[in-house]
Amino acid sequence: MILTAKDIAEITRLLDESHFSELKLEIGEFRLRISRGGAAPRDDYGDEFHSVAAPAPTAEKRAAPADGPGKGEADVPSPLLGNFYHSPRPGDPPFVEPGDSVSEDTTIGIVEVMKLMNPIRAGVAGTVVAFLAANGTAVERDQPLLRVKVG
Repeated sequence: MILTAKDIAEITRLLDESHFSELKLEIGEFRLRISRGGAAPRDDYGDEFHSVAAPAPTAEKRAAPADGPGKGEADVPSPLLGNFYHSPRPGDPPFVEPGDSVSEDTTIGIVEVMKLMNPIRAGVAGTVVAFLAANGTAVERDQPLLRVKVG
C-alpha cells in the first residue's frame, strides 16, 4: 500500500483534531505509527516500521472551510509537493496571518522539498482569509495553501 502526501496530511489533521497522542495503522503488510508533538514512538514493528511526527496542536486553528473559495476570493496553490511551513524557522512569527494584506510578491510560506526551503508567493493581491494547510503538514502540488479575498 502506498500513501500519498495528501493521505498523510489528512491522517495527521485527524490526529491533531482528536484527543489521542498516537495513531497506529495496520493494513495488511503495511504498518504506520504517527505520534503527536514529536513524541518518540516505540519501534515494535521491526524493519517495516514507518514513522511520521504529527505537528503539536496549536491554540489557534488555521484551517478554513473545506468548500472552495467564495465570490471575490482566490486560493493560493502549492507549486510543489513537500512540507508546508507558515514561518521561516520554528518559533518565528508566520510570514502572514489571517487579516494581513498581501501583494502578488508577498511570501506566504515555505514548502520544504528534500531539505530545500522554497518560498511561496501569494500570486494575488488582497487580504488573507485563512490558511488551508496546517503548519508543518505534507502538501501536494496544486493543493490550496491559503485563501485570499481579492481586492
